[in-house]
Amino acid sequence: MIFRSTLALGLVALLAACGADGAPTRPDPKETAPEPGVSLHGAVKMGVAYP
Repeated sequence: MIFRSTLALGLVALLAACGADGAPTRPDPKETAPEPGVSLHGAVKMGVAYP
């Protein structure tokens, strides 16, 4: 019983890891690269609000 379960689990793991959907492909490069540097946007408010 344990041997069968271990064998079935090993077979499933082997099939899941073998690349059943085909060979891996490299993703397409992006057309435009982001600009290097740091950019910050936003607003800050401070104070007391009365109802």
